[in-house]
Amino acid sequence: MNVREAATALLGTTSERSPLSEEWPELDVDTAYAIQAEALRQRRARGETLVGLKLGLTSRAKQERMGIDAPLLAWLTDAMVLPAGVPVPRLIHPRAEPELVFVMRDRLAGPGVTAATALAAVDRVYGGVEIIDSRYADYRFTLPDAVADNGSSAYFSVGPVGLPPASLDLSLEAALLEVDGQIVDTATGAAVQGHPAEALALAANALGARGLAVEPGWIVLTGGMTDAVPLRSGSRVAAHFSHLGSITLSG
Repeated sequence: MNVREAATALLGTTSERSPLSEEWPELDVDTAYAIQAEALRQRRARGETLVGLKLGLTSRAKQERMGIDAPLLAWLTDAMVLPAGVPVPRLIHPRAEPELVFVMRDRLAGPGVTAATALAAVDRVYGGVEIIDSRYADYRFTLPDAVADNGSSAYFSVGPVGLPPASLDLSLEAALLEVDGQIVDTATGAAVQGHPAEALALAANALGARGLAVEPGWIVLTGGMTDAVPLRSGSRVAAHFSHLGSITLSG
């Protein structure tokens, strides 16, 4: 298997499959990012537009489980945007997680980006919900598998309230995660690398090492604030933020 074959295989998967690493034992993170980039190329060739990026595995607990000390990056396209009120399309085994979402005003290029310079480049902050959906059976994968699979990305929805970052204490901005009327989890922005601006800085510096940058107008999903919860058919998941409104999605 090569990079192009792996990207094509992942894009064509509509049901659970075994991790790439089981077929490609020498798969490493750098090769996985090459697979991710090839998949993005194919998606753009079929008409999708790049609109931003997401960070995954931003919580300390998730990083410890995966044996890493930094988040992974993945791409967002316009085909992944889920408008308010639209049911989540059928997926393999979708899960939902609340996130703080940045919309960029300025270009942000590493190396040397700090949380302060990162936050200064943000135009607005929103609440959001990401729908993740690993193609791998039972969400069983290595870090390279997850990177190649574009961070288990599927869809995302951005809430109705956008505020300047200076008007919020993002480390204290809270989210309540509700499933079918019951609050199942809660967290603050501090769950995302200590502060979501730290996650943005990490993204800018990691992209800089690859000759890329966070671009103006991009949407940046900074990472799940809580653990992701299953989104079952007929169920309803809502995220309620302290100052950024609420988002409700139905399975």
